[in-house]
Amino acid sequence: MEVIRARLAGFCMGVGLALKRLDTLLEDGESRPTFMLGPIIHNPQVLERYAARGVGLAKGAECLPPGSRVVIRAHGIPRLEEQALQARGVEVVDATCPKVKRAQLLIQAEAKAGKTLLLFGEDDHPEVRGLLSYAGDDAFVFETREELARHQLEPSREYFLAAQTTQDRQGFQLLQEDLTTRLPAPVTVLETICDATRLRQDEAIRLAGECDCVIVAGGKASGNTRRLSQVIEAVGTPTVLIETVDDLNPNALLKYKRMGLTAGASTPKSIIDEIEAFLRAI
Repeated sequence: MEVIRARLAGFCMGVGLALKRLDTLLEDGESRPTFMLGPIIHNPQVLERYAARGVGLAKGAECLPPGSRVVIRAHGIPRLEEQALQARGVEVVDATCPKVKRAQLLIQAEAKAGKTLLLFGEDDHPEVRGLLSYAGDDAFVFETREELARHQLEPSREYFLAAQTTQDRQGFQLLQEDLTTRLPAPVTVLETICDATRLRQDEAIRLAGECDCVIVAGGKASGNTRRLSQVIEAVGTPTVLIETVDDLNPNALLKYKRMGLTAGASTPKSIIDEIEAFLRAI
């Protein structure tokens, strides 16, 4: 079996920075309790390793003991939650991805100008909850083109369009076209989809054109990992979404002569290496 591995598979810049900040805290020699506010990234194997090093997982500011240290997840948090941390008397280390932070500030600026946010993203995703907290009281979140088509827009209002940083860029472009035909005035479009997401999706599509099947490795809760699988399926190539090599069934792969391998932005290199070695041994 021939195996083609994506060049950009694995940690993106934002994930790498977040983990580096947490590692730095753990290596400074202090004995204070250290927590993540929500999973720092969406990868269960990484989270297990930090738990083994004594890092706690807090669901909210109220769970943190005074004097402890807390790392804000790469996805960012809502503004009110950040204020609650400051009031709690804990040391806050902000590991929000710079691309997410930029999206938060861009949304805040447009909302302050009196515009209404249309946000392409997953309603229950932590990044989306954080983005919405910068949009004021009036925003609409949708996951599909059809949801936006059903949403009533008022021609007299000013809207702006933004996306969760890991969303599908091709789908985002279609949304822009739809809004152009529905509204009399031009819609402000914020380019909030991360370049790392776009490049990984483009490479996944190229892999899909070269391979009989593509393995996508990453946490099941990872939105960017799921979307890699979706863009591959959209071009008609079979894909298998797994977390680790243990999820693979070699007998089901024997019919393929050329396998592609890519991974989400929160998948460690060690997991990707192990999957590649497994595939090459078939």
